[in-house]
Amino acid sequence: MELYNFCRSSASYRVRIALALKGLPYDYKPVHLTKNEHFTESYAAVSAARLVPLLRDGERVLTQSVAIIEYLDETHPQPPLLPGDAAERARVRALALDIACEIHPLNNLRVLRYLVRELKIGDDEKNRWYRHWVETGLEVIERQLAAQPSTFCHGDAPTLADCLLVPQIFNARRYDCRLDHVPQVMRVFEACMKLDAFERTRPENCPDFVE
Repeated sequence: MELYNFCRSSASYRVRIALALKGLPYDYKPVHLTKNEHFTESYAAVSAARLVPLLRDGERVLTQSVAIIEYLDETHPQPPLLPGDAAERARVRALALDIACEIHPLNNLRVLRYLVRELKIGDDEKNRWYRHWVETGLEVIERQLAAQPSTFCHGDAPTLADCLLVPQIFNARRYDCRLDHVPQVMRVFEACMKLDAFERTRPENCPDFVE
């Protein structure tokens, strides 16, 4: 397998975690977003969306981090990243999508660049925008984790939801978001970071790491 990704991309980090949890080897293919390498013709030939991550598995080309992780879970079912029970699967997916759909889209690189370049928003205002959506979004996760506490987001083993939560916390810290209001979220984050799969795939451990 080949993973086209960028070290600081939280969506890429999600997939790196899933691959590590599954123990699956892959070739690391860096695509530097801040240098606009995802807009090059060479990458366009691989990715119609010109986004990361992208996973190539033989002849299959997969995009969108949640879809990639579910593909990995279906093709390499051990250890499972989704529960066997339908209602529990729905809860894990809901937690994951609260991050992937409600927090991340408002704060990804394309949105931040548009705020600055097109709407002429200053850095202070941009960072305030970022912090608002991350902090309020994590409050939603906090309430759900508090209602059904466990070691990880759901149960005693990492799931799809944990693969998404950890990168979001890395981004939150990078932008100095307040996190003391989400103790359950941070408790789960710390539990995840005790596992090698989360630790060794963190951005600063990637071969293309940049500040």
